[in-house]
Formats: sequence, C-alpha cells, structure tokens
Amino acid sequence: RWVALRIKIDTKKKKKAAAAAAESDPLSGAPSHALDDGDMTDYAEEQRNELEAIESIYPDSYTVLSDDPVSFTITVTSDAGEDDEIVEATLKFTYVEKYPDEPPEWEIFSRENLEDGDEEEILTLLQQQAEENLGMVMIFTLVTAVQEKLNEMVDQVKYRREEEQLRQEREAEEAEKVAFQGTVVTIENFLAWKARFESEVSELRRRRQKDDEQTGKLKLTGKQLFETDHNLDTSDIQFLEEAGNNVEVDESLFQDIEDLDLDEDDPDFDPLDMGSDED
Repeated sequence: RWVALRIKIDTKKKKKAAAAAAESDPLSGAPSHALDDGDMTDYAEEQRNELEAIESIYPDSYTVLSDDPVSFTITVTSDAGEDDEIVEATLKFTYVEKYPDEPPEWEIFSRENLEDGDEEEILTLLQQQAEENLGMVMIFTLVTAVQEKLNEMVDQVKYRREEEQLRQEREAEEAEKVAFQGTVVTIENFLAWKARFESEVSELRRRRQKDDEQTGKLKLTGKQLFETDHNLDTSDIQFLEEAGNNVEVDESLFQDIEDLDLDEDDPDFDPLDMGSDED
C-alpha cells in the first residue's frame, strides 16, 4: 500500500516538474496555466490514501483525534541510548483543505526527556521539511526526520545528566569549603558584627523590660523598694515589738563559747563590754 502511494507521489512530482518547465519555456506554445482535467488534484483522496498508509506503518503509535478536520497523533520514540534512556515526542498533525499543496498544521502534543530547546529544534526541522516537500504527501517524511533527530538527541541526554551531576558535585565541594574555612575576620566585618550584636542585645533588654512592666514583674533595687514602700522603715521594729518576750534563743550557739580565744589575761578585759558600739 505504501509502495503504491510512493509511486503516485513520484508520478505527481514528475507532472509538476513538467508543468513548471512548460511555464518557463516560452517556445512550448502552451499556456502557462493550462492543466488537463486528469491533473486536477483530489485533495480528499490523497489524504485518505495517506491515512491508510500511515495506519499500516504506525499501527501502535497512530491515534485519530478527529475526522473534520482530519487530526491525528503519531508518537515518535528514539532508539535506546547507552544506559537505555530514550527521548520521545508525540506529534499532532491536522490536515488543511489543500494539503498536500499546503503544509499540514503540526505541534508537539507531548514529550519525554526533551527540553524547551529540543522542542524548538524539532519544530524548525518540521518547517524545513514541509517546505521541501510541498505538493507531496509528507507525513511519513516528517516523522522520519523527527525520528532521526531524536536519535541524535538521546545521546545528549546522557551528556546533560553527567554535566548536571558534575555541577552539583562542584557546588557541594564549594559549600563544604566555605563551611570549613568560615569567614575571615577583618576590622571592618568585626565592627559590623559588634554593632549588630549590641543592637540585638539592646533590643532584647528593651523587650524584656517592657514585658516586665506589662506583667508587673519589674525588679526594684533595695533603695527603690524603701522609696516606694515606707512601711519597710519600721517593719523590723514592729516585728520585735509584736514578738515581745517570746523571742527564742538557740542555746546551742553558745555551747562552744569556752573554745573562743578570749583575752582574759588583759586587766582591762570586761566581758560586759563585748559588743559595745563605743570602740
């Protein structure tokens, strides 16, 4: 079926070449626009014939999307690379009314392991091939060109992965060097650090003081306590007056008084004068 289609394509190509030659030869005597009825293009028939051939060539990767306009996809997969990696592109084609005298519409329907730059290369390749094959059914030609391009790209996938791995290793080494070496201290960065540190400490103290004021936990000095609470002036005296004669004395504190080094040989020594404030 595909061979018959190719024969028809070659025949049409020869006819178009002959017509072009006649147009360019002023001695041929034939009008430049003259065409036999048998040369009139039946676009619908050519499109049907090509679809039948495509379905037989790509039975597992050809999918019809719509009949009006005729739209379908063909999934193109590269050969496996060294590490069994592949690249893949699903091409979507849509016939226009005057195809193949006008190129079909196309787009990359989906992709695998292809980057944006790869997609642009494929679209450019499709445009070039379509321009070279105008007037002939071209889907097989376009898909074959993309297949060859993907086989070239699959080798680049491994290279990209290796480059990415090397880049990550270099970044990890640089980060480890920075962590090991630390930051070199200079007068400038020390003064900058000191200013930041003092500012942070000052801010921390301010916040703590504010929190203490709000919660009533502000700590006062002894002087501030006496200035704010005058009852403290007489609190000790009041305690002694309330205790009266009930003050208890711990006699154990005086059990070892004989061991004290008292200067009893001093003629002026008077035990009653011990603790006097007159000295």
